Amino acid sequence: MAHIALFHSILGVRPGELDAARRFTEAGHEVRVVDQYDGEVFDDYEDATQYARTIGYHELVGRALASTLDLPDNFVVVGFSNGAVMAEYVALHRPVSGALLINTAVEVAEVGGQAWPSDVPVQVHHSMEDQWKEPQQILDFVAQVQAANAAVEVFDYPKGGHVFTDPSKADEYDEAGAELFWQRALEFCAKL
Repeated sequence: MAHIALFHSILGVRPGELDAARRFTEAGHEVRVVDQYDGEVFDDYEDATQYARTIGYHELVGRALASTLDLPDNFVVVGFSNGAVMAEYVALHRPVSGALLINTAVEVAEVGGQAWPSDVPVQVHHSMEDQWKEPQQILDFVAQVQAANAAVEVFDYPKGGHVFTDPSKADEYDEAGAELFWQRALEFCAKL
């Protein structure tokens, strides 16, 4: 069993994150869904991005880290979209046993770090049709994880949009891709 801190997408805690928490819990893990928006939820990316900007990056990462301070060391960080950035930040400031980054990954320096921890394996999952995907960012992050001699796996899914695992976003959801993601994610967590 792992303790998991789950960080929501730029859209807030939507059914996709709640479904993720349920799946991890059913697999025997203890999950904390971190709500950095205090209950605000969005359907529109522009509105969500504007809301996140009003909070500010430094406040968001501060909230992310604060939400994990009472978790035991070696928990797992899971982040969707903007939550993947929050998960990276926490992984650089707390002892974690693994990181699942879904829909994005950014260079370590962008989240205030100098090097990825060598003992923190990572999985990066993203859709090839993701309208927000920045392939070079993912490649740069993977290179940094490899340079730290940490294990890293990258999984590309051929269909679906940015939140391809969220069934409540019908225009982006890819059922087959989501189920494959869940197989891989649950196997990853079971090994930690």
